[in-house]
Amino acid sequence: MALHFKGRGCNDRNMRQYDRYMVYVQAGSRWLLVTVVSGSEATLRVRVWRDLRKLGAVYLHSSVCLLPDQPAVAAALETLVRRVRDGGGRARVLHAQLLDPAEEAAIVAEQVADRDREYHEVIERTGAFVDEIAHEASRGNATYTEVEESEADLERFERWLASIAARDYFGANRRADAEAALQRCRDLLEDFQLAAVASDTEFPATDTDSQDRLGLVRGDG
Repeated sequence: MALHFKGRGCNDRNMRQYDRYMVYVQAGSRWLLVTVVSGSEATLRVRVWRDLRKLGAVYLHSSVCLLPDQPAVAAALETLVRRVRDGGGRARVLHAQLLDPAEEAAIVAEQVADRDREYHEVIERTGAFVDEIAHEASRGNATYTEVEESEADLERFERWLASIAARDYFGANRRADAEAALQRCRDLLEDFQLAAVASDTEFPATDTDSQDRLGLVRGDG
């Protein structure tokens, strides 16, 4: 199936997106066009929406979206279609090509922009994590309980970033920033854990570098 979306590929904004993202547009590149009518059951409707968003779908209409034609995506959509049909709804997945390179570049740009927004949110949330470590360190409250809570938060960030990266099909710009922010959280938690060991045992477990990093986060000196 070849698609041409009239009226979307001809404006200045899409031409600028064409220039920037043309590197991702290849002759014969394939997409999956997904149409879903999930019916009146709210639970199924929410589940379908969540599954498509998790895959990083670009919506063209409330019940029509596009995804790159990749094996993992196709397999996930096969499961989704079966679930919709079993629930009494209608769903179809069609293989498609976009005839207008500028339109295809604009769709890629939309997908990339969505991922960059998600990466930015990870960066903001990890900033709050760093602030919390700083707060507890400044209070001398490096304890096992705080370490355990922080580990749970870090694991949640790890899962969240992995989920975003899995739907980042075109290499969004802020991925490296989000990964660096998460690495900083790992490093600070390791330092905080050493501080907790030191406060809980007879022998200090913090080295000078760890103490310096925690001090910098707290704003000491």
